[in-house]
Amino acid sequence: MQRIDQLLASLGYGSRREVRDWIEGGRVQAGGVAARDPSTRVDPSQVLVDGEPLDHPGELLVMLHKPAGRVCSHDPGEGPSVYGLLPERWQRRNPPVASVGRLDKETTGLLLLTDRSALVHRLTSPKHKVAKVYRATLDRDLPAGIEEVFAGGACLLEGETTPCAPATLRRIGPREAEVTLTEGRYHQVRRMFASQGCGVTDLHRSRLGHLELGDLPVGCWRELPINTFDTK
Repeated sequence: MQRIDQLLASLGYGSRREVRDWIEGGRVQAGGVAARDPSTRVDPSQVLVDGEPLDHPGELLVMLHKPAGRVCSHDPGEGPSVYGLLPERWQRRNPPVASVGRLDKETTGLLLLTDRSALVHRLTSPKHKVAKVYRATLDRDLPAGIEEVFAGGACLLEGETTPCAPATLRRIGPREAEVTLTEGRYHQVRRMFASQGCGVTDLHRSRLGHLELGDLPVGCWRELPINTFDTK
């Protein structure tokens, strides 16, 4: 049970002052009757706003096909954000919706967004070894032996002293490769290829854990069951 004004504010319906006005104005019902006292404690499943059930009173988990040109940041100074592709109300939720790891501005593909902080930690912690699959296009042909360098745990990134964990590289073409890794260092795939003299001109993530991006259109998202990763 939660105070009704706190509940509505946390779900992004408005500020505490705004939702109190809604409540006092009779726009909110709890258990079939108008809830005119903002301090009333309610079961979220019994609350209606303007006759409609609450918008996702539980936790959120969505899969987004991130387009190029969007950042994984809430800072408007960094440019257009992936969060701008979500419903406006979701952008005001508290706890806020966050990305599970980050894709840099020009990287495309599968991105998970959730307000479930424990899930963010679980999927980004190196100890859980969640596989991430990327397709990279390079500015030159793949060098001989790069598969062994990636797989052998000998790939050292510029400015770091600890080599990357073993990763799998599968050649798709002379300048294309699929890379599977379990870490999430800053710009890791780009820096791994840079360590071997290759620049990445295009980078796309197709899988995270057991989830495949599939045919989800660019810039679109779909909801996932909040327990998607609970038994995996």
